[in-house]
Amino acid sequence: MTLPQRIAKLTQRGLALLHPCVYGELGSKDNLASLETELRAEVVLLCPGRNPDEIVAAFVAALPEVRRLVETDVTAAYEGDPAATSRMEVVMAYPGLYAVTIHRLAHELYRLKVPIIPRIMSELAHSKTGIDIHPGATIGERFFIDHGTGVVVGETTVIGKNVKLYQGVTLGALSFDKDSETGALVKGIKRHPNVEDNVVIYAGATILGGNTTIGHDSEIGGNVWLKDSVPPNSRVYNRPPAPVIKAI
Repeated sequence: MTLPQRIAKLTQRGLALLHPCVYGELGSKDNLASLETELRAEVVLLCPGRNPDEIVAAFVAALPEVRRLVETDVTAAYEGDPAATSRMEVVMAYPGLYAVTIHRLAHELYRLKVPIIPRIMSELAHSKTGIDIHPGATIGERFFIDHGTGVVVGETTVIGKNVKLYQGVTLGALSFDKDSETGALVKGIKRHPNVEDNVVIYAGATILGGNTTIGHDSEIGGNVWLKDSVPPNSRVYNRPPAPVIKAI
């Protein structure tokens, strides 16, 4: 079994722990023990010189908080979408929740400085949903991506509580700093925006830059392009062009 295949299996076990009625296999008894064993084997391979038991224990200790956050995401989706008929429908059929759930798991491994695994996990979600969330992004509770396709959330993005994104939203980098001597890209700096609590960002909006902050309780309209901060309680939108309507 290849490394991507093994990580896909790990991801499935994580999903089964968080949503056993949807992702758990009939007859499976202990996904947690299997996840611990399989994750430890990958950590031994990918993190030479580090204590794999400590890493696995820290990840397992974080799972109750991950479960709590995912439950708030389910609630946000159910309460935020009039088309949602049940929480079960949200868990089974909403690509935004699927991508965010995998992100919650991957982010814990990213915080523990486990290489490769969280990035492949995010790409598994990306390939299935069209939603690209870097595992480094920090996301608060009650996060909802409606429809989802084409959403991009960069590595150093920080998102507060009760934030809602629609399809096609990009939270990206404005530019990439380069080393003056080598010309190589400078890594490890803040490149992506901050989105404070209770913000809604509508379809197709693009928000760029590590110094850009969207203030709390704001609305960003569809197809808006921003590289400057927005104060709290703002509504940002483009003036719609006047359509031309002709008789045929």
